[in-house]
Amino acid sequence: MHTFFAENPVAAVIVACEVGLWVLLGLGMVLRYLARLRRTSTVVLAGIPLLDLVLVVATAVDLHSGAEVSFVHVLAGFYLGSSLAFGPAIVRWADVRFAHRFAGGPAPQKAPKAGPERIAHLMREWYRVLGTVAIASVVLVVLILFFAAPEDQAGLWSWIGRAWVVVGLWFVFGPLWERGKSALSPQPQAEPVSGVADDTELFGDLDRGGASPGISGVHRPVDGEHFAHLRR
Repeated sequence: MHTFFAENPVAAVIVACEVGLWVLLGLGMVLRYLARLRRTSTVVLAGIPLLDLVLVVATAVDLHSGAEVSFVHVLAGFYLGSSLAFGPAIVRWADVRFAHRFAGGPAPQKAPKAGPERIAHLMREWYRVLGTVAIASVVLVVLILFFAAPEDQAGLWSWIGRAWVVVGLWFVFGPLWERGKSALSPQPQAEPVSGVADDTELFGDLDRGGASPGISGVHRPVDGEHFAHLRR
């Protein structure tokens, strides 16, 4: 293992960035909710995107030093894409759980199981996958144009093609599949309203994995004469 990292320093940087992500994330949450140092935690969490910059610089230095383009550099491109696309959602995921556990915040909201909310959730997830592959594709194209030997370029193009196939399959078996299931499912019939109507307004981003920050119920009386024509 030591020999592998010595021969592929970019791989070591990728591992260090992943470890650094969770260290900074955990430290930021502890400072915010246990030590009550909100400003300090914000500064610590702001260091997470800097890890991506470190990876970019390390990859550029490695290639500029004469290293041949390899699978490790491909992996760096995809890691960079996933970090930028999924990073904010990971921070929100941790934040809502620490807030619930240590600050009396609302319980984490489970992902919706069906209906339009489920489709919207899957679409947001797919957009992150799309962003990951788009960023990785840009990185690989840069490698092809400026660093890769002619005999290595076909392999890099192949990685780009396979990544976009995954994006397409993710969409088909994710949002599109759920949309088809919803279209085939029978829709419940609305029942006549009488007595008291209850307007409930739900706020919150279910994709963040947290409960909505507030629920307000407003009751209003309903005049039965408004519905008299329905009984006739």
